[in-house]
Amino acid sequence: MNVKLTHTIKGDVTRALVEDIGDGDLTSNLIPKGTQINARVFARTSCTICGIDWFNEVFSQIDKSLKITWFAKDGDQIDKNTVICELSGSARSLFTGERTALNFLQTLSSIASKTRAFVDTIKDTNAKILDTRKTIPGLRIASKYAVKMGGGTNHRIGLFDAILIKENHIAACGGISKALSTLKGQRGDSIPVQVEVESLEQLREALEAGAKLILLDNFSIDDTRRAVEITAGRAELEASGGVTLHQVIKIAKTGVDRISIGSLTKDIEATDFSLRFTD
Repeated sequence: MNVKLTHTIKGDVTRALVEDIGDGDLTSNLIPKGTQINARVFARTSCTICGIDWFNEVFSQIDKSLKITWFAKDGDQIDKNTVICELSGSARSLFTGERTALNFLQTLSSIASKTRAFVDTIKDTNAKILDTRKTIPGLRIASKYAVKMGGGTNHRIGLFDAILIKENHIAACGGISKALSTLKGQRGDSIPVQVEVESLEQLREALEAGAKLILLDNFSIDDTRRAVEITAGRAELEASGGVTLHQVIKIAKTGVDRISIGSLTKDIEATDFSLRFTD
């Protein structure tokens, strides 16, 4: 794990514990001090596991003496009712960290599982599944990590590491050509630049202006297929806008290079995990 991700995990968990515990866990303090117990976490549904390091960090910050033994790793496909880890240690500590640890696990596993479903659906095509910036505030890095664990590819992390010229930027600059022309003198060649287009006419304008990465916003299947023909390999094409699991294979078969899906990280249904004490 890289240093940046480790720092992110610590920060995510610290904020979550402050939010949940405040100045003390009033209920867990009812348990006699020194009580030791064992517990298991199992998945109530099949899923792609993600969030193990966040789960571990929760209990590490609460009580470093707790022992956790994992039977899975991030990215693994897990069947329903599979025991994924066992815990042992202070009852107070386990009760205090249980909800926060499971919150990370259920959220990130949901993102990874949803991503995996899209990736598997288009596995026989050349297209890649990408995320977007439509993430839970404060969990951007965690969410994008989960997308990778599901087999997806990360789009830009934020506004700082790539340029995406969208419809409002285009309007404010006076057109695609002017926006790209202005940009040439303001950036280094290492920064990715993408132009969003809403019609085949705008696509042609972007190609003529030298765009090498173009986002097709809410194109129909027919127009997407036509866009691939018009582009003829001159630029990398990304389809986006309301992509569902049902239609993603149709989009991928048009020949686009990338398909970005906001719902991977914003329309999530938590994966169901349960922590049960064994004695």
